[in-house]
Amino acid sequence: MRAFVLINVRTGEMKQVIRQLRGVQGVVEANMTFGPYDAIAIIEAEDVNALGTMLSTRVQPIPGITQTLTCLAVDV
Repeated sequence: MRAFVLINVRTGEMKQVIRQLRGVQGVVEANMTFGPYDAIAIIEAEDVNALGTMLSTRVQPIPGITQTLTCLAVDV
């Protein structure tokens, strides 16, 4: 299962947030973006439960992250 996580970050904390995201097991890619969200992370997990656990225990607690929006990828 793959998800795109759109992330808002507190001002001045982008480098630290991206560095920490890239160190999380299951985060395939993490980048700064322009637009309504400050960053995006691509995450892979075995299933939706594993994805939820990863987000709630390893991604959202990262200092500097203020909000996330998770978009599940679906093959068509």
